[in-house]
Amino acid sequence: MNRPPSAPPGITIHDLALRLRRLPPSCGPVRLIGIDGHAGSGKSTFAGQLADALGGAPVLRLDDIASHEELFDWTDRLLGQVIEPLAQGRTARYAPYDWRARRFGPDRLLPPAPVILVEGVGAGRRALRPHLAHLLWMELPHEEAWTRGRNRDGEEQREFWAGWVQAERRHFADDPSRPFADLLVRQCEKGYKVCPGPVGTVGPDREITHGDGPSAMC
Repeated sequence: MNRPPSAPPGITIHDLALRLRRLPPSCGPVRLIGIDGHAGSGKSTFAGQLADALGGAPVLRLDDIASHEELFDWTDRLLGQVIEPLAQGRTARYAPYDWRARRFGPDRLLPPAPVILVEGVGAGRRALRPHLAHLLWMELPHEEAWTRGRNRDGEEQREFWAGWVQAERRHFADDPSRPFADLLVRQCEKGYKVCPGPVGTVGPDREITHGDGPSAMC
């Protein structure tokens, strides 16, 4: 990844947008920005606001790439359908997954753009990091995030959440993202606080998989 100097604590979402625009391209002509965090941590809402601050940047939601059968085993599909075409300056074409119908839908086009946001659990996985210009982590402890997610989705999704939590635990134990985040994003009462991330300051993956809660520096 390209790693400019760390951002100062407390930058606004508009400051962040300016910072991201100044990054060198990381995937062909595209500055690919990963937004990762636990399910229920507010990634989608933040990505939408950041996309607006970027003047309407495209958002690729990993919920469209994953499926019931492949909650996290979608790396090859993402690389083949999205990353490789963008890296060549071509329009990506992928089939979004319909979680209610349990099937992939019609193809959707994703042309190269100056900045593209990749939002979802696993956006900072090791196979994707070499293609990212920056990785952002939503700073919310997993239990709090999962509680928010369960409350959001209601009783009808209780069985799905039980399976999801176990799958997410396994994913981050094997392939953590937070240690490699350039920036940490914490939702505040009004807006967001953006702080320097832990990238380059921790040891092996295993030693930090239990420390995914907010840090003192943010």
